[in-house]
Amino acid sequence: QVQLVESGGGLVQGGGSLRLSCTPSGTIFSINFMGWHRQSPGKPRELVAALTGRGMTNYADSVKGRFTISRDNAKNTIYLQMNNLQPDDTARYICNLGYLTSDRRFFDSWGQGTQVTVSS
Repeated sequence: QVQLVESGGGLVQGGGSLRLSCTPSGTIFSINFMGWHRQSPGKPRELVAALTGRGMTNYADSVKGRFTISRDNAKNTIYLQMNNLQPDDTARYICNLGYLTSDRRFFDSWGQGTQVTVSS
């Protein structure tokens, strides 16, 4: 399986912006889906944004209009642009990637996550 490396988290004031990046290592034949999830202590993991290999997107209601998921094919990197961040957005953000290898095996990989903390 490829390893997913996230970056871009940090501490930001309410109303601010951050851009998270997720870069897979290794060789991927094709991507079925990619997504960003978040998890806070005591809360279940939540799907924040998803992007299919065909370009369809889906967002949690709480982030619609504020977050944007995208992919840079040339850099093989997945992004989550987060604008107008609020304290409730504080969480560990985790990248997820479903992909096929050249021999058509499917893998569902998860990163370690990057912490986002929004102050009020």
